[in-house]
Amino acid sequence: MKRFLTLAVLLLVQALSVQAQERTCATMDIYDAFMDANPKALEMRDEVELHTDMVLDLGLRTVTGTITIPTVVHVVYNGETQNISEEQIQSQIDVLNEDFRLLNSDADGFWPQESDVEIEFCLASVDPGGNATNGITRTATDTQSFGLDGNVKFDATGGKDGWPGTDYLNIWVCNLGDDLLGFAQIPNGGPLDRDGIVVGFDSFGTVGTATAPFNLGRTTTHEVGHWLNLFHIWGDGPCDIDDLVEDTPPADGPNYGCPLNAFSCDTPDMPQNYMDYTNDACMNLFTQGQRERMRALFQYGGARSSILLSEGCGTAGATADLPTCADGLQNQGETGIDCGGPCEDCTCENELVRLNINFDIYPDETTWQITNAEGEIVHQGGPYEYLEQSFSLSFDLCLDPGCYDFEIFDTFDDGICCGFGNGSYNLVANGTQLISGGAFGSSEIQSFCVGGVLCNVGASCNDGDVCTVEDVFDADCNCAGTFVDTD
Repeated sequence: MKRFLTLAVLLLVQALSVQAQERTCATMDIYDAFMDANPKALEMRDEVELHTDMVLDLGLRTVTGTITIPTVVHVVYNGETQNISEEQIQSQIDVLNEDFRLLNSDADGFWPQESDVEIEFCLASVDPGGNATNGITRTATDTQSFGLDGNVKFDATGGKDGWPGTDYLNIWVCNLGDDLLGFAQIPNGGPLDRDGIVVGFDSFGTVGTATAPFNLGRTTTHEVGHWLNLFHIWGDGPCDIDDLVEDTPPADGPNYGCPLNAFSCDTPDMPQNYMDYTNDACMNLFTQGQRERMRALFQYGGARSSILLSEGCGTAGATADLPTCADGLQNQGETGIDCGGPCEDCTCENELVRLNINFDIYPDETTWQITNAEGEIVHQGGPYEYLEQSFSLSFDLCLDPGCYDFEIFDTFDDGICCGFGNGSYNLVANGTQLISGGAFGSSEIQSFCVGGVLCNVGASCNDGDVCTVEDVFDADCNCAGTFVDTD
């Protein structure tokens, strides 16, 4: 009961003292202007949404646990009043961690879809040059106030150059004109050197210069929501325009103040959502759908996935299937698939074999392995949760001369061809196809030999001869027999 009385008192005080003040956010104005001026930018935004749809529709999940985002606060001030204290900055970081973890004291459970996003924020301890830092920069400026032109983001225009957006969340705190509270750059919705959010010094944090009704840090929570690919809860349009989140009710416009009984589009509005325009004391939740949309950015190939590799807070920021030397992709500077660059050299002194897999629409069901004659697994891969449907991969595998078993598995017992896509696989050495397949049930095993190795024909063979790498797939041959060296 105490919590609800406190909220009521706050709302009453704010309503009496600042009735004329309303939340303003220029994120969509900046986004629309950039898209209009840069038609090709639409393609980049389409990629973000296609990746998000893939993650959400197919349930592709590689990132688990809490994501930690290294954060730098750039204080750009004209006069000491605007040079906010470290205590005020820390109060804002605390609010972000409470709001994104559903640890905020005003969470009331009114909306059952409220959710812990499992995203946290830390003031950076390591700067881009590898030096120790407190995660705060301070820049005196002659500029009286900043606007939507982004000048606050550059040394040359009276502001402060940002740190790499691939590794840090940049927050610029300054005096904003035109009654603005803040704005953000939506993922791939603008140049990388402008990536981050901007917040007015009088709506940042919970102490110092923070001024009611925007003195509880929710302006920054709102703008970070944009930075993590959330739109305003009403979709910036009437009822037929959506915010791309299924569990937020449609609305025909923003709410101001705290109209808890707001109703539009034949459903109750959600004025308590951080992505509405209500006062700080009214906001208290993100939904499960918003959580999934934000976290999709960090899945493999997502627009914010590089943050997971950032050392800005001293360690990488989440438990995830990050790029490795065994992920079956040529990435992270590799000169071949899982070799070269940071991985072992690509040179194969023995037999180089290429495995090609064309997946069906469920790559996450597929795994494979290659075992030698002693039953030891020498190569394996999958499942491929992060791949798009019907994706194709190739693997260069280095094998000692000998005979092997290739086995492929499908957890849904329908192979990779042909019920849900036209998947297939083959194994090639020196331009010769060794095995191929795709239509099987739960698994399929095929044998092959490489390096000129021969094997006994076994009792089931009728040709009275050994099988070689060229005819090893004759139905009469069984390469599990004793090796015969042809040299």
